[in-house]
Amino acid sequence: MSPRRHLAWLLSVVACAWGCKTQAPGSSAPPPATGPVAEGRALLEQGQLDAALARLREAPTDPESLYLQGRVFAKKAESAPLPTPPPVAGDLPRGSAAPPAPVFKPEELQALGLFEKAVAGRPDLGAAHLATAELLAPHAIRRYDRQRESAASRGRRRGKADPPPAPEGDAQGVDYSVERIVREYDLAARADAKGHAAADGLIGFGTRVGRLDAAESGFRLLLERVKENAEPLIRYGNFLLEQKKDGDAAIEQYRQALIWKPDDEATRLRIAGIYLSRGVAHFDQQQFSVADEEFKQAAKWVAPGSAQAEQLRLYQKRLLEIRTPSAVRQ
Repeated sequence: MSPRRHLAWLLSVVACAWGCKTQAPGSSAPPPATGPVAEGRALLEQGQLDAALARLREAPTDPESLYLQGRVFAKKAESAPLPTPPPVAGDLPRGSAAPPAPVFKPEELQALGLFEKAVAGRPDLGAAHLATAELLAPHAIRRYDRQRESAASRGRRRGKADPPPAPEGDAQGVDYSVERIVREYDLAARADAKGHAAADGLIGFGTRVGRLDAAESGFRLLLERVKENAEPLIRYGNFLLEQKKDGDAAIEQYRQALIWKPDDEATRLRIAGIYLSRGVAHFDQQQFSVADEEFKQAAKWVAPGSAQAEQLRLYQKRLLEIRTPSAVRQ
């Protein structure tokens, strides 16, 4: 046997031995899933939208297939042109605006219809509820922003004739209310006991449109799913502090976070900042005893040599001077 053939034979033996070792009986990898739904999903993930749609349509009543078909159309909608205003017959009356474009693209309507069929066949299909919420949420946010701007404009023009409200585009019979989207996120979150994408969506959407009750519900769902982790606790604390203006509740979440991440200096500084800002507010209102208690709490959390520590030192010095006017001022 030539050296080259001998080397090839050795390599084949090694390969066979390795294959036998790594694919022991009972430990071989399962064959890839087959069928219209599995293959359609794979094509969708590869970006082959038309091929995915054709394969998925071979399972026309399967809720999973309907959901994935909806995702195909939602993906197509991302690059589809914006809807155009309906044609106007004749000239418009002077001062009147042309009718606005419809709210939804045709591809979005197709996606939504398929998602709705999917959950009609399987009400606990959380992925379809989540996809519905994600499809409708941007439209609801735009309407929410328009309504806020219109209300602000009316406030600025108080005492003057209000301009006519901006016409809304044709919603094509779609309910894209805040209430519906909150409900879809909630259904998606409760259908998936392990994932937290829907809870995150509920938090983000609820905060964005002023539904703090919905956002707080999302945080509760998130904390049920993500255990022994500081990050969701810190996020919840930030929400309680910034959105609900509840410093005590925020401190409680930050303290819980420090159990799992005791060296998190940023969280300690947040706690110090709450106590310090409240102490300053009480000091400015000449509520010196209450201010003193807040400053004492802040002292437990400030970092030595920090700007917070310097601010705390100055205010505690001022409190001492107020209580002992004859003290020598440093």
